[in-house]
Amino acid sequence: MFENIEAMMKMRSAWSKFSSNHPKFSAFLMDVGRSGAPEGTIIEIHMEYPDGRTLNSNMRVSASDIELIESLKSLAKK
Repeated sequence: MFENIEAMMKMRSAWSKFSSNHPKFSAFLMDVGRSGAPEGTIIEIHMEYPDGRTLNSNMRVSASDIELIESLKSLAKK
């Protein structure tokens, strides 16, 4: 039991530091968490490395994606 509390405290501290370092991105993640991503939503990711290389990808959220996320959420609550 105490291991879970310790892990939660570490996670809370890590999230606080992440939010402080990246306030716009953490706000974005919180907004997505509140509003969700319904079927048909397109998620795009763009990464730019320090050496100038870039990676881009996107996906359209499907019903099975939502089902997977809901399953993961229910596991996290246990």
